[in-house]
Amino acid sequence: MIPRDVEPRLLRGFVAVAEELHFTRAAARLYVAQQALSRDVRRLETALGAGLFVRTTRAVELTADGERLLPLARRVLAAHEALAAAFAGPRALLVDLNTDGPSTARTVLERARELAPDCELMARFESGLTYAAAEVAAGRLDVSFGYADGLDPRLRARLAHRPVRYEPLAVLLPDGHPLAARADVPLDALAGESVYAGAGNPRTLEWTGLARELLEGRGIALAPPAPVAMGKDEFGRVMAKTRNPVLVTVDFLDLPGSVKRPLVDPVPLSPLSMVWRKGFSHPGLDALHRAADLLAAGHGWLEVPPASWRPAALTGGPGGG
Repeated sequence: MIPRDVEPRLLRGFVAVAEELHFTRAAARLYVAQQALSRDVRRLETALGAGLFVRTTRAVELTADGERLLPLARRVLAAHEALAAAFAGPRALLVDLNTDGPSTARTVLERARELAPDCELMARFESGLTYAAAEVAAGRLDVSFGYADGLDPRLRARLAHRPVRYEPLAVLLPDGHPLAARADVPLDALAGESVYAGAGNPRTLEWTGLARELLEGRGIALAPPAPVAMGKDEFGRVMAKTRNPVLVTVDFLDLPGSVKRPLVDPVPLSPLSMVWRKGFSHPGLDALHRAADLLAAGHGWLEVPPASWRPAALTGGPGGG
């Protein structure tokens, strides 16, 4: 007989193990001891009268019953979260902007605050969608922004996302660089340069992947890893040492000792998406959606200009307009 009073905690532990396929990682994600999580999984298996995982010394895999339970458990947990939110009142929405400087994400957040002044939308700065998306999936963040198609497909499958803007890209050049005197920089003028795009930073794998695709075949190298710098002052200091051009968006903050120039011929576009957990609801999230719609319509954020470049994931072939 199927029990009707399975505790949400047991289902939450099952979903974490099913998604991580690793008890230690799942326990860390839930902030519980591994032994406690193992006990909860065994309790759920006993309650259901079914084995949910095949455990070996090397791997954890879902059984057929586990595969059948997973979508049902996710639906139950989403409904439980919605029920709690409906009667407890909305908590603050944690919105990752990736950077504490100017950005499209900040513009969306500020408009959402105007649209929903009674909601508390709290900004966070996690520096990279790869890291932030994992935090969103684990419930430690609610929303983030970035190149969602550049995420690992297994992580992306646990998230919902929507396009917000095709962001034109620019290059940050150190003062005195031969290209710094130009109003804009043709992409091929960077041939022979090493351009920094976060290589070696595990938080920004999606950004490095986009840059690699853009620069490939143009005689432009990805700059080697640099120390991961948090905050504009540290980032500016590290970049001043390397003196490599830096791939950025046109809204990226201005740094002392450098100039920012838009890239042209073609105009490279970075597809910025808003990302949140599947099944998650919150009035602040609704406000972010409305803000993104209004800004995109008012500023043409989702229009693709002629002679532009986008990643192959959006064009169905080699990057192009």
